[in-house]
Amino acid sequence: MRVSILGAGSAACGAAAYLSTAGHAPMLWSPSGRSTAALAAGKPLQATMAIETSFHPRIAGGAAEAIADADVVMLAMPGYAHKMALDAAAQHLRDGQPIIISSHASFGALYLSRQLAARGVSSPIINWGTTLTTGRKTSPTEVAVNSVRSKIDLATVPQGGSTEGLALCTALFGDRFVEREGLLAIALSNLNPQNHLAIALFNLTRMERGERWGQAENVTPAVGRVMEALDAERLAIAEAFGVSVRTIHEHYAYSYQLPVASIAEMNAELHNRGRGGFGPATLDSRYVLEDVPFGLLPTVLLGQFVGRPATLHEAGMTMLSAAYGRDFAGDNDLLPALGFEQMTREELQARAREGY
Repeated sequence: MRVSILGAGSAACGAAAYLSTAGHAPMLWSPSGRSTAALAAGKPLQATMAIETSFHPRIAGGAAEAIADADVVMLAMPGYAHKMALDAAAQHLRDGQPIIISSHASFGALYLSRQLAARGVSSPIINWGTTLTTGRKTSPTEVAVNSVRSKIDLATVPQGGSTEGLALCTALFGDRFVEREGLLAIALSNLNPQNHLAIALFNLTRMERGERWGQAENVTPAVGRVMEALDAERLAIAEAFGVSVRTIHEHYAYSYQLPVASIAEMNAELHNRGRGGFGPATLDSRYVLEDVPFGLLPTVLLGQFVGRPATLHEAGMTMLSAAYGRDFAGDNDLLPALGFEQMTREELQARAREGY
């Protein structure tokens, strides 16, 4: 199948590499064109580690070209770029043309559903709880894929298209998807924001000084306990909404093929296997700039809907906002566009099932 990926970062390139090895035809779109300039000039994209391949992805000159050429569209950008990308996609998606959001952030699926409804277009919006791969781009033409996740949570809006959404993702990316009970479950299934909160907050000086530091090896027992406490808040909110989500221990087990233990022990094992990776060497990191406004904030607001305060999530947002000298809650451009805080719980649950 022809799959156009809106994005050209590590998640986009990792997905493109997987699709290429599976016999599909990926296309990449970088809004600025900078990330794909070398690829457009004819250099191959090289993937290493968990995926070993060298290939020539097709490069789109714009969103219209990317979407017109696609059997399936996939959004793989940081959360702070989702509104821009969804606005671009909404102008060109065809009736019935599927779009995968990897990973879903801040109820972007509802924003896109509303934009499409205004055009009289209905497309299945398939939402993943996380990305297919982990890793980093090491150059404009190289991506180091640390792991390919064995399980990915999925839900489709409208919910009536779930069977087809699951079948499509399985055909493209293999038998690794777990269908969840709608978009609310997916909104509470992305563990990266809470995990990155603890990792970034307790290693902030390393980030600010540009140090090279091992990520997994610095998830010490104290940091691991904070990560587990953050997870307990998320699980309590999910329980109040009546949806099932995986635990942080299951997340690590499925993402990195580890035996279940404490989070500190699982990270120590990941480090011992040589797959612990390196933490951010700059304050200009998605661990904060993306995950705080587009990951932590929605969890805090969902907790308010059901009377389950996400105290640690909110405290982390406040601490990082103070450290950066900015109001990260104000950086979220999706929730205000939806009028999210004016919704009732019943309206939110209905929209999460059916969209607009």
